[in-house]
Amino acid sequence: MLDEDSWIVIRRIADEERLVNPVFLKKVDFLRAELLEWFKENGRHKIPWKLKEDGTSPAPRETLCAYKIWVAEVMLQQTQLKKVEPYWEKWMKSFPALSDLAMAEEQEVLILWQGLGYYSRARRILDSSKILLEVIGLKCCLDPNAWPRQLETWMGLPGIGRTTAGSILSSAFDLPAPILDGNVKRVLTRLIASKKPLETNNHELWALSELLLDKQQPRNFNQALMDLGSKICTPINPQCCNCPWKVNCDSYSSGDQLRFPVKRKRKPLSFQVIGVGVVLNLSGEVLIDQRLEDGLLGGMWEFPGGKQEKGELIEETIFRELKEELGIEVEVGKKLTSMDHAYSHKKLHFIVHLCKWISGEPKPLASQQVRWVSPNNLSKYPFPAANAKMIDALFDYLNERN
Repeated sequence: MLDEDSWIVIRRIADEERLVNPVFLKKVDFLRAELLEWFKENGRHKIPWKLKEDGTSPAPRETLCAYKIWVAEVMLQQTQLKKVEPYWEKWMKSFPALSDLAMAEEQEVLILWQGLGYYSRARRILDSSKILLEVIGLKCCLDPNAWPRQLETWMGLPGIGRTTAGSILSSAFDLPAPILDGNVKRVLTRLIASKKPLETNNHELWALSELLLDKQQPRNFNQALMDLGSKICTPINPQCCNCPWKVNCDSYSSGDQLRFPVKRKRKPLSFQVIGVGVVLNLSGEVLIDQRLEDGLLGGMWEFPGGKQEKGELIEETIFRELKEELGIEVEVGKKLTSMDHAYSHKKLHFIVHLCKWISGEPKPLASQQVRWVSPNNLSKYPFPAANAKMIDALFDYLNERN
């Protein structure tokens, strides 16, 4: 039978938008039981931050380390689990406790984050650590029971939304907080064969996630939902024959599962060509600059350059950009490398040339600061992924020249 909290959700849904029909409501207990049974045999039970110190699974309502879970959940925003795990392991070695992170320098954090992308997450997690340390207190930050258990407290931190906050609360404290990440949205949309695009369907899907949540086993249930989306209800080629919900899945019954979630037509991504100058001086040092904090990839270091204008040769682009942004004149030399790189909102094609510094003292006219550094010291600075490939090409060139 449905518990009292579930009936409150049902009445709210019925009163507001009648999102869930009575036939479906009768299946809720069955859906919970089937998913949890599937999870026992098929779920991901070895995620390191969701285990106790001895490597075993927690008992119901047993508290886990919220610090470890919080860091992992922020890393998992826009990033898959298999990529996050090695970064999380390195992070815990460098910053094993909240106090270690709160006292770290931003550059330390960005270097450790390098390669995970969406670098604003790294700056936000550093800012959040200082806030949490004030809330919890230095003496209590190692006590798992001293960490906040209110959804509002977590959502008040920079970069923490309802899903991340809910996942922290359910994973660390086994509290009944629903989640709605990308995998869960896909599972629930297919379950009810919603004809609304995901962008307009958050209210319905949150209500459904809250309705289905097993209040007795929220930690396991939320993980089971995510695992179902990751392993079975995949974007392409879903394994419906192995799904515990197939009997009650409306999209499976329709025979056209891939039609869900319904997608809006998206505008094509803008495309830009970027000219980049790897500038060397007579001492063999290379010139780098640090991006402004409030822009894309804020705080990261890069080789200078900018957008190619219409009718402009790429060599002209590099010469112009370095003069405008750094106040220097260079001799643009041989092409070093080129590469494509895509962000969520645009595609970029980088064309990188070696440059010889001619005149002018470099000034940060469009950046925070500029530095001449030895190529061997570039690893001490956090670079975006595209620049990391440029560094590899620079070392290939230097090795060939030597």
